[in-house]
Amino acid sequence: MTSKTIANGVLRAVTIIAAVVLLCYFLYKIQSVIAYLAIAVVIALLGRPIVLFLRRKLKFPNTLAVVTTMVFMLGIFLGILALFIPLITEQSKNLSLLDIEALKADINTLYVQILEYFGATSGNVEDLIEESQLEESMLKDLNFGFIPNFLNSFVNTLSNFSIGLFSVLFISFFFLKDSKLFQNGLLTFVPDNKESNLVKSIDKINGLLSRYFAGILLQLFILFVIYTISLLIVGVENAIVIAFLCALFNIIPYVGPIIGGAIMITLTMTSYLGADFSTVILPKAFYVLIGLVIGQLIDNFFSQPFIFSTSVKSHPLEIFLVIIIAGLLFGVVGMVVAVPGYTAIKVILKEFMDENSFVKKFTKNL
Repeated sequence: MTSKTIANGVLRAVTIIAAVVLLCYFLYKIQSVIAYLAIAVVIALLGRPIVLFLRRKLKFPNTLAVVTTMVFMLGIFLGILALFIPLITEQSKNLSLLDIEALKADINTLYVQILEYFGATSGNVEDLIEESQLEESMLKDLNFGFIPNFLNSFVNTLSNFSIGLFSVLFISFFFLKDSKLFQNGLLTFVPDNKESNLVKSIDKINGLLSRYFAGILLQLFILFVIYTISLLIVGVENAIVIAFLCALFNIIPYVGPIIGGAIMITLTMTSYLGADFSTVILPKAFYVLIGLVIGQLIDNFFSQPFIFSTSVKSHPLEIFLVIIIAGLLFGVVGMVVAVPGYTAIKVILKEFMDENSFVKKFTKNL
């Protein structure tokens, strides 16, 4: 091996590494665009059956069917968003800049009630009250100046959200209008002899992910019904909105249900501030907790196994490991996209490397 050959090899390796680094940097800089594309693909997968129904059953022209579907889905989204207005209005009373003292008083009241409840069982009520008075003085010294900054950040987030929503709707429209648009874009990067494999992969992925997202909607609906019934029995105001919000957190595997449950119990307790803690607040929070447990048991032993086995054709344990690994590598976003991404990888491996013995065993259920 000559020095020229070694130098060429080193130069080629450096070039490849530099190209990979530049590609990663480029993808990092356009991550918002990638997110818009990913969301648009999901919307297109969910809206495609509606478009086909309008075209085949009601004889709508393609463009009219797409516009009707987009308006229908946007209407559902805005309707759901409008449901949160009463909840936000109610809860913002404690976060308003004009009501900071009430916020301090509410926090201290709930804290004192908790201490009094547990102190009654241990006989140290007076000491606990003194401690709560100390905590009250600490609360007065707290700096609530973060609230204006939070509101400013919220306005900026809302502005970015509006831009993102317009971008997603614009991209989704063309994905629905031309179902082969995304496929044709990918075909430009694939050799001619592999185009048929890619087309089969895309069709298979579309079918599996369509069933997967439909299963997710069924999962959220079941949790929404259970949570709503639990909150209505307890008598919590805005029960439907709170139940929908907490069910929506279930999209985030494993972590989402914990966050949703904490929010539900917190909103239940704050809805009854001023009432007796031991006879009103604590029992109602306990009943809501029972509803949460029932919902999660049904979800873990019925909904999730059904979705994973019938839609993406993967074992629940296999999915669990994939989600955990994706969460460790990419955080919450990785947990959300783990199952769709894993399914797409399995389908592509099956179509392009089906002769490999490991791939055959790995994808035998597809």
